[in-house]
Amino acid sequence: MEQKQKILAQFKGQSRLPNFAIPNRYDLHLNTNLSASTFSGIVRITLAILNHTKFIVLNALELDVHGVSYSNSNAQSYRPSQVILDEEDEILVLVFDDVLGVGEGILEIEFSAPLNRHLKGFYKCTYVDGGVKKNMAVTQFEAVDARRCFPCWDEPALKASFKISLDIPKELMALSNMPVLDEKLNGDIKTVSFEESPNMSTYLVAFVVGLFDYIEDTTAEGIKVRVYCPLGKSEQGRFSLNIAVKVLDYFTKYFSMSYPLPKLDMVAVPEFGGGAMENNGLIVYRENLLLYDELHSSAENKQILAICVAHEVAHHWFGNLVTLAWWSDLWLNEGFATWISYMAIDTLFPEWKMWTQFLQQTARGLVIDALEESHPIEMEIHPARSIDDKFDAISYKKGSTIIQMLQIYLGDDNFQKALSEYIKRYAWKNAKTDDLWAVISEESGTQINLMMDTWTKQMGYPVIYVKSSDNTLEFEQSHFLLSGQHSDSQWIIPITFSLGSYNKHKNFLLETKFHVVDISKDFAGTIPNTGDGNFWIKVNTSQSGFYRVKYDDKLESQLRKAIENNLLSDTDKFGILDDAYALCQAGHQSLSSVLSLIDVYRKELDYIVTSRLIYVCNGIVNIATEAIPDLVFELKQFFINVLQFSATKLGWEAIPGEDHSSAILRGKIYGALVSFDDDKTHDEAMQHFQAYVRDRKTTLFSADTKKAVYLAVMRKATVSSRNGFESMLQLYREAETAEDKEEILRILAACPDPDLLVEALDFFMSEEVREQDVIYGLSGISFEGRHMAWEWFKENWEPIFNKYGHILLTNFVRDIITPFCSNEEADEIEAFFATHPHEMVAMDLKQSLEQVRIKARWVEFIRQDHSLPDLISKLAA
Repeated sequence: MEQKQKILAQFKGQSRLPNFAIPNRYDLHLNTNLSASTFSGIVRITLAILNHTKFIVLNALELDVHGVSYSNSNAQSYRPSQVILDEEDEILVLVFDDVLGVGEGILEIEFSAPLNRHLKGFYKCTYVDGGVKKNMAVTQFEAVDARRCFPCWDEPALKASFKISLDIPKELMALSNMPVLDEKLNGDIKTVSFEESPNMSTYLVAFVVGLFDYIEDTTAEGIKVRVYCPLGKSEQGRFSLNIAVKVLDYFTKYFSMSYPLPKLDMVAVPEFGGGAMENNGLIVYRENLLLYDELHSSAENKQILAICVAHEVAHHWFGNLVTLAWWSDLWLNEGFATWISYMAIDTLFPEWKMWTQFLQQTARGLVIDALEESHPIEMEIHPARSIDDKFDAISYKKGSTIIQMLQIYLGDDNFQKALSEYIKRYAWKNAKTDDLWAVISEESGTQINLMMDTWTKQMGYPVIYVKSSDNTLEFEQSHFLLSGQHSDSQWIIPITFSLGSYNKHKNFLLETKFHVVDISKDFAGTIPNTGDGNFWIKVNTSQSGFYRVKYDDKLESQLRKAIENNLLSDTDKFGILDDAYALCQAGHQSLSSVLSLIDVYRKELDYIVTSRLIYVCNGIVNIATEAIPDLVFELKQFFINVLQFSATKLGWEAIPGEDHSSAILRGKIYGALVSFDDDKTHDEAMQHFQAYVRDRKTTLFSADTKKAVYLAVMRKATVSSRNGFESMLQLYREAETAEDKEEILRILAACPDPDLLVEALDFFMSEEVREQDVIYGLSGISFEGRHMAWEWFKENWEPIFNKYGHILLTNFVRDIITPFCSNEEADEIEAFFATHPHEMVAMDLKQSLEQVRIKARWVEFIRQDHSLPDLISKLAA
């Protein structure tokens, strides 16, 4: 034992594998036993020994290793004297008595393992065939879980080719990265062999064993695309198939690089931990992110699905073809796929206004990156598994926003040309962020490294203070933190601003803390008189930059009038509101001024602006419940009044010829009115619900408003008046699509009644709800139920941890903790987790606790605003 520990000590605690050897090719054969929920396999790895060594070290986790041998190019065979599997560091150490010489050889390993139930590695899930529940098997290897399926060099830079074959029950199908090469039948077992793949990282290897129907189409370049669906639901894959074919052609043209594989399969599986995964040539999705029912799916889900498909397909260029060198550059995958998915869908559906909706990505990034517990886009990752909690708003949303900011700064043509060259230069290789900046600088003729390093190598972002003085504008940057703290961080910022008209705009690079711009020459010497309400100055035009803006009182007043006079774009109206709300949270702006700003949005009809208005109003109601509870009723009445204009214009029923965004907005508006306890809306919603209960085909119940209707049911449900709750459970059990089940789960915990809330939470953990779907239920917990949800969480910690500790525990932490608003509650939560620690939730716990303490500070700030009672009464009247 002492010798084993001495050997292990050389390799423990390292972020990367030692470079004794690197793989070139994997020949992997697996035998799946679905009835026993196990698999066994043999992998033959062609590798190159780089240095004389007595050790080969690779990754393995939760595998039983049965036999190992190594043969060099001279046909000499070696067997290790020790085979050490270290679960803590997830490594397999092979110790040889003889020195292995430099050169090529083949490492052969036999192994077996259970098909786990943790939605990672090679795992088991179930589907229903003819009313009978049956097993199937799926892989999810990103980021570091290929090692749960077979011993391998599980690092993105160690690319190799893969030759895969699977033994499966003869009645089932097997899918993998490459097309099927051969199928052989041996009694009840079928061996499916696939073509050898090009070089790729282990995290992109995939296989699925199950039973599906499929539909197919072909791209302009002859690539066959298939969508594999649950039995009998193939037509629900039609929309996704059309999107995939079109975006494949779009990306091929945009990057001047053909799709790099012979086929693309997309498969919907019943249980999946994430939304979707871009495995090379075999994208795996949750059912509700691939299947679309023309008659019963909502407009919002159609849009979400289109973006999701485009995002995963885009990875075949950014991620799969050109792969990050190490997980510290995760954003190169996720930020770029997010950004270009919006570009592609905006091209296919210009009427959807996707670039306007992209602001929702920006907004979420701005929220998380304003925390002291945020992290830089480029970050240290050690150990490798610590990447699991970095698939977050920084990598996806901030990452995609700074890409768009750079695109606007350089110009579309320059940017596209540079990206095409980057893809060409690093195809089939690995790259770092600095490699990308070098190519863009070279191709565009603009050195961007210093500027972009300020956005990727340090966390956070600036707030720009803007003051008008005579004929000048004064700009000052400062690190924006919701906690109100300060730092010396500075950024190089592409500043844009418009002067009273979108035809009169300026831009400059803010490279210092202060800068003054003379604008007198833009107005022949004198800035126009601002009294008529038609002159305004808007900084960060169209919200193209990743920063916030704080105006002086004069500029702020002008913008408020400009909104009232409908002189500003939708994106700028969104940005002004979102910045004001964040500045209020941080204590830089009073709640009174934010409420006065909200008042000028009364006639707003644009989807993106109104959806942000609803987000802000919800946040204010929740914080007011803690800070100024006596004013909450009037505050809700004010928000109901603000939203009534939109509700009246839209109505409950779809208007012939209306645009896509109106259909989405309708559901959001009525959902908000229900959440603010508007009696009229509640009564109308209940009429729609009763009509639906009587007749499932009623036209009074649309896919776009059903969530608002369901919410109305649950807002009035109690333990003593539980008919609505029981009706929702019945609808859930009868639901035929994953989308319908998701909609119901999202509102089931929205009841204010604490005892009924506990029943809903218990239901989420029951066998009736798939493990992956608990996230939908948790996201809908009512604000009134936050204390009961926390008590339930503490009481059920052990079963929650045992069931969800591998992948979904972060959702429990975020959704149950962040609604709190006091330091005392934060202290209690911190004390609980001090005795119940878990590495997987460490970052989310820190961020959640920080958000609670930020709100506690905000509560005190609001209580000092003595103008609020009179203002709210006036606004509500």
